[in-house]
Amino acid sequence: MHDDRTLVEARLRRVLDERIRPAVYPESVPLDVAVWHAPGEPVPVAEGLAADVEPVTVGSRWGAPWGTSWFRVTGTVPEAWAGRTVEAVLDLGFDENMPGFQCEGLVYRPDGTPVKGLNPRNQWVRIGAPVQGGEEVRLHVEAASNPVVMDYRPFTPTPLGDLETAGSDPQYTLTRMDLAVLDETVWHLVTDLEVLGELMAELPVDSPRRWEILRAVERALDAVDLQDVGGTAERARSRLTDVLAAPAVPSAHRISAVGHAHIDSAWLWPLRETVRKVARTAANMTALLDDEPDFVFAMSQAQQWAWVKEHRPEVWARVKKAVAEGRFVPAGGMWVESDTNMPGSEAMARQFVHGKRFFLDEFGVENDEAWLPDTFGFAAGLPQIIKAAGSRYLLTQKISWSRTNRFPHHTFRWEGIDGTRIFTHFPPVDTYNCSMRGAEIAHAVRNFKDKGAARHSLAPTGWGDGGGGTTREMVAKAARLRDLEGSATVTWETPSAFFAKAEAENPEPPVWVGELYLELHRATLTSQAGTKQGNRRSEHLLREAELWAATAAVRTGFPYPYADLDRIWKTVLLHQFHDILPGSSIAWVHREARATYARVADELGGIIDAAQRALAGEGSVPLLFNAAPHTRSGVPAGGARPAEMSGRTTRAERPDGGHVLDNGLLRVGVDARGLVDSALDLAAGRETIAPGRTGNLLQLHQDLPNMWDAWDVDEFYRNTVTDLTDADEVTPGDDGVTVRIVRTFGASRVTQVLSLPPGEKRLVVDTEVDWHETEKFLKLAFPLDLHTDRYASETQFGHFFRPTHTNTSWEAAKFEACNHRFVHLQEPDWGVAVVNDGTYGHDVTRAVRGDGGTTTTVRVSLLRAPRFPDPETDQGVHRFRHALVPGASIGDAVREGWRVNLPERRLHGAGEVAPLVTVDRDSVVVTAVKLADDGSGDVVVRFHEAHGARAHATLTAGFPVAGVEVTDLLERPLADTAPPAVDDGRITVRLRPFELTTLRLKQA
Repeated sequence: MHDDRTLVEARLRRVLDERIRPAVYPESVPLDVAVWHAPGEPVPVAEGLAADVEPVTVGSRWGAPWGTSWFRVTGTVPEAWAGRTVEAVLDLGFDENMPGFQCEGLVYRPDGTPVKGLNPRNQWVRIGAPVQGGEEVRLHVEAASNPVVMDYRPFTPTPLGDLETAGSDPQYTLTRMDLAVLDETVWHLVTDLEVLGELMAELPVDSPRRWEILRAVERALDAVDLQDVGGTAERARSRLTDVLAAPAVPSAHRISAVGHAHIDSAWLWPLRETVRKVARTAANMTALLDDEPDFVFAMSQAQQWAWVKEHRPEVWARVKKAVAEGRFVPAGGMWVESDTNMPGSEAMARQFVHGKRFFLDEFGVENDEAWLPDTFGFAAGLPQIIKAAGSRYLLTQKISWSRTNRFPHHTFRWEGIDGTRIFTHFPPVDTYNCSMRGAEIAHAVRNFKDKGAARHSLAPTGWGDGGGGTTREMVAKAARLRDLEGSATVTWETPSAFFAKAEAENPEPPVWVGELYLELHRATLTSQAGTKQGNRRSEHLLREAELWAATAAVRTGFPYPYADLDRIWKTVLLHQFHDILPGSSIAWVHREARATYARVADELGGIIDAAQRALAGEGSVPLLFNAAPHTRSGVPAGGARPAEMSGRTTRAERPDGGHVLDNGLLRVGVDARGLVDSALDLAAGRETIAPGRTGNLLQLHQDLPNMWDAWDVDEFYRNTVTDLTDADEVTPGDDGVTVRIVRTFGASRVTQVLSLPPGEKRLVVDTEVDWHETEKFLKLAFPLDLHTDRYASETQFGHFFRPTHTNTSWEAAKFEACNHRFVHLQEPDWGVAVVNDGTYGHDVTRAVRGDGGTTTTVRVSLLRAPRFPDPETDQGVHRFRHALVPGASIGDAVREGWRVNLPERRLHGAGEVAPLVTVDRDSVVVTAVKLADDGSGDVVVRFHEAHGARAHATLTAGFPVAGVEVTDLLERPLADTAPPAVDDGRITVRLRPFELTTLRLKQA
């Protein structure tokens, strides 16, 4: 037989595009359209429905950036259409290549009942099937003219990312507003041909199945009368029956399709627009569930569910009904799909507490899985948190974006820092917007790395980010792929059903130990410094507010602010979403975030002050309140008393114009350029700074990544560097015992103050940067005279080790990494810590000197200046605090990291305030002291072993205890864990390295 394959395939493409698809709507009539443009922010539905409208025609421009227009469409169904299926086809000016990234609409009936969303791939509204001739049609469309921020030339700086700079030019052209007859037979023919054509293209050219499909397609095309597609569509479909009925082979890969619409809680749109994106999507999906009995849809992020409940009660009623039927599934059990690298220990725990509790309270549903398809890497402490929240599984696909190394598994157990293992799945389809295309299904099969051991994978299916979710076309394709020769089988299933099957068939999968590092998007650890500092400050203020309010409630009857703390926690958790905290959203998002963090700080400051005043009482005794988990200045953790002062600091001038700071523990040399050329640990007689090098060195790099400006820093940024060694001023500080340095470079100015606190072995570096650079990267470097092949980096509830070398491509790829409050480097008998109060990105490198010694350089990432998506990223004044701690053990690093983030508070009162709880071992760190969320008055204490060793400690309650329970993060007793004994308020605990424990203490 002659090879005519390419001829038939080309014929299929053209006939589908030019004849069959256009015949899906064979007849149409225009609708009458009128519009009202809301003058400001979105208005309530009732107001939009009642507004006075003006006539508008197809072809008209509409929609200022971030505006809302209410379209009213009216018409009459022609009598000749009686008994047929009729839809309104409403094209607001969509680009079908951009679902989720442009205008969207939500359709209402005149009584305000939501119908469904309008999106680039979902432009239809069912009028009737069958319809009555002469039926009046009246619909209202709440249309959002969200501008296209990331266009076909992505990463181009644009003012459209903020309402204040976006202008008022109309963004869209009204394209089609019609009533149309839907020919369902032609629609099904389109789906048949698409499924077979896409499958055929993925099969080997020499495969018999491919040629069998080719000949069936050819026969179907022969059966189509191009001048009467509708009249011959059924005949064409009959030619395809046999090839569509051929069952899959028994060994076929099995795909669990989960209806999905990944919606970023903010990104290229503000938070307020996400509220509407979620409502449109939920309306779409509940409508699709009504039409498709096999379909299942899952939605994560409790915050988004809460938005629907608060802002769209009509949609919420439909959602609740679908949840009760088990087909609209709460997924993930977190408040938002947060970043997991940067949130602190308690914040990461509270993501699960608030997320799972919302789904339990609203639906009685408890999630087994963490659902994080788009998060930019996963911290090594996360498995323990997932387990402590009562969950068992993790799903993500983002690691498939890594640019250097391919992850070796799709189904595996992920082991965290404490040894906890979580069953984890990476969908091999490599997308969270699967559309059921043949290429996607075939890629999942070829890509799946666990062949032979497993046969199941998951495919999150639907357009995200406001693209409308799963479409009826995707459902129709999945139906044909349920059992089709040459393809994987596809079945709609819930996430829990998938994980149960996957774990049952592969109970002992491979194990991956340590962080799941994304070899991409490393700059998200630095971009938008103000957002990151706001998060860090909020986390620690929440700790203080809970600690002091709980202590005051137990001791004085102070009214514990349950509702306020719950609300504030949810606000902070929302802003840990994986495009807010990482700094990858538009200017509008970060402008609002900075304002929100300021309000949070004011409110928490008020709670802290009121609680401390209740505890202090009236009096003139100077009290230091210590919220850190270790004793400071003689004040116990969680208590208050007069501070014990020890030692003094001196400053002397050097002949070279430099200075020497000395507090008896540490002697620091500062040269005439304001650089630290010596940091001598006096007790150890050990120099910290490498020979011939200087610390406190600011370094400036060019920084224009190949793409993803706010997200990425590419390794070639290191090829060019400018050491900022010129100083405008190096002078004594105002107190006489500090050194003040001023530098200018480019359009920016840096002011630093170097200080040695009396009685403490740490050099504090306070840095203020008035930043006005673009496409630059600012680092702060400390070259250390220290030989080590690894360093410790703090993560949630502990720390883990990264190499200082680049032996393999896996190690070399980690050229920018995340830490929380400290990094720590150590030779067997001496170490150094670098601590911070609000930065995350850093790098550690090593070099061997001519004298044979090793210089290990720690560099802290301070600021970047990308121009997309926020052209003014980080412009303005920023303040940072870092400290160099010579001679530090890992315990010192832990302690100093807490101290720099929890500054002491001072006020006068009647006398000492005893801690509510104490622990007799520094390695056991208390991360939360609070009252139980249920209002019972029970005291909840959460703690972990922080040094990486076993610990035997005694926790002592400063109040009468009637009983104690070991609980999960949601403060529920652990059924398989016996409660520890209580002896006069003393509780003995034994902890494994990094083990996390939550105790619930009942007041007597």
